[in-house]
Amino acid sequence: MSDVVCVGIIVADVWGRPIDHQPEHGRLMLVDEMGLSIGGCAANTGLGLAKMGVDTGVVCKVGNDGFGRYLREAMADEGIDTSGIGVTDSAGTSATMILIDSAGERTFLHSIGANATMRPEDIDIDQVAEAKIFHFAGALVMPGFDGEPAAGVMRAAQERGVTTSLDVVWDDTGRWIGLLAPVLPYTDIFLPSLAEAVEITGEHEPAAIAESLMEHGVKTVALKMGEEGCYVRTADRELRCPAFEVEVVDGTGSGDAFVAGFLLGTLAGWDLEDIARFGNAVGALCVTAPGATTGLRDIQGTIDFLVERDGERWRELARQANL
Repeated sequence: MSDVVCVGIIVADVWGRPIDHQPEHGRLMLVDEMGLSIGGCAANTGLGLAKMGVDTGVVCKVGNDGFGRYLREAMADEGIDTSGIGVTDSAGTSATMILIDSAGERTFLHSIGANATMRPEDIDIDQVAEAKIFHFAGALVMPGFDGEPAAGVMRAAQERGVTTSLDVVWDDTGRWIGLLAPVLPYTDIFLPSLAEAVEITGEHEPAAIAESLMEHGVKTVALKMGEEGCYVRTADRELRCPAFEVEVVDGTGSGDAFVAGFLLGTLAGWDLEDIARFGNAVGALCVTAPGATTGLRDIQGTIDFLVERDGERWRELARQANL
């Protein structure tokens, strides 16, 4: 049984660094490093949770190809329940080419691929019902699942007593709230980036954004704000939590890592500020290595990082949560 079931997009990330300019058309340019890694926010968050010892299942779709086989094997090797990963012959595995410059900033070329074939019937609702958290990660780029279909699955999860969580991807088509409006009433925790939340709500200040989202039914709003850390709002709490200062190698996956930390803290039953701080720590560790998940640590390594920055209280918090 998985404590967290992550449903959404999975991607094969092909990355190279440093790439500070494009080669001339038809020419070859050398780079220092290239790699293939797990990507996509459902997979990234699931992998972050699994690395920290959380029983995690990932439900998604891949193509019947080399990228798909790599992703399924790599996820299984990390201890993730991959029984919910479907394989389709109708599309190739979703993939992204990531160009990372010398400052760690990223540029993306993306193919949606098999993620577009995901449907509610691909989800085993009994698997969801056994979880403590159902996390839908990849809203707005899943045309077969976005909107009312996703709302139905989120509602079914809530009706079974499962906490629901939502993360989105930048919507280049500009549909935003039109697709999310049916889903938000069934969302316990919503974790968009600040830029995404601005587009969704039309508001620009975190407090106004949170108020707008809560009017749509969201219980907890956690805004990912990059170097500024995060802003978290519930019906009776509001807080800003600063980011940790680390050397940035690659920002890929940092938001998904924050989500993994936030969900682990939620499972642990910590105070909201500790949950936010832990999420910031996991996100900070992510950016210290190339790739979306390479920099992530196990729970002991993550707690060690927090002890270095915040003190020994984190060992007691981990002990109390049986981490």
